[in-house]
Amino acid sequence: MNAEEKAEILAEALPYIRRFWGKVIVVKYGGNAIGDDNALQQFANDVVLMRSVGMIPVVVHGGGPQIGDLMERLGKVPEFRDGLRVTDAETLDIARMVLVGKVNREIVTAINMHGPLAVGLSGEDAGLLSASQRSPELGFVGDVGAVNTTVVHRLLGSELIPVVATIAADASGQAYNINADTAAGALAQALEAEKLVFLTDVDGLRSDKDDPASTISTLSADEADKLIADGTVAGGMVPKVRACIDAVRGGVGHAHILDGRAPRALLLEVFTPEGIGTMLTP
Repeated sequence: MNAEEKAEILAEALPYIRRFWGKVIVVKYGGNAIGDDNALQQFANDVVLMRSVGMIPVVVHGGGPQIGDLMERLGKVPEFRDGLRVTDAETLDIARMVLVGKVNREIVTAINMHGPLAVGLSGEDAGLLSASQRSPELGFVGDVGAVNTTVVHRLLGSELIPVVATIAADASGQAYNINADTAAGALAQALEAEKLVFLTDVDGLRSDKDDPASTISTLSADEADKLIADGTVAGGMVPKVRACIDAVRGGVGHAHILDGRAPRALLLEVFTPEGIGTMLTP
């Protein structure tokens, strides 16, 4: 790429930099998208670039595959219902170790290689997320009861990048594993975010789940509801799409689902007119 081509790319990005200057963008980094060290470093670089041009990124991360790997090494068989992990007391301990002690640290370290920017949190810190039990059948799986954004606003006021692991507690101090998609959507609403971006291992929503050519570039919340109702969206995609629907109906400007494994996926979605995934509108 020559200098002129690089200049054209920067010029194309300028309107989007202006549009999203000072706007909160919540990025949910899924465990399936984390991949290898190179993918993580590229994600960190993209987040820092967004912060450097005036956007306000907040990272919420999952870690499902990493939790599953440790469970299997410990001889436990993962069980899912409607895309949510059944979580007994031992599985909850494993989830806390992986999400708070491993994945969160890895993301924070990757971002901080570019400077002292990232601060790791869990939903338990400063009462960021309060939880209630989803159902007895799921065990220690929680719903977000409330979001206290005080600690996040203080970090953003110091020009830092919060990185949130989705373990939260109820009023009695009992911890719960919160689905990271659900938590990201709730946090995006509470922060009145301009965008909610899900980086996962699929290229967006498809009208035919087996046909990559059927990826839907844009759809409304009502249209997304219909895809869930008719079974087009199923399994682990359901909480993700529901979080998008709730977010845009709750005041978030747009929600996006894209393949976080694709090179520069986050930048392509935010800084170009075409984008590369699916965008949900109110």
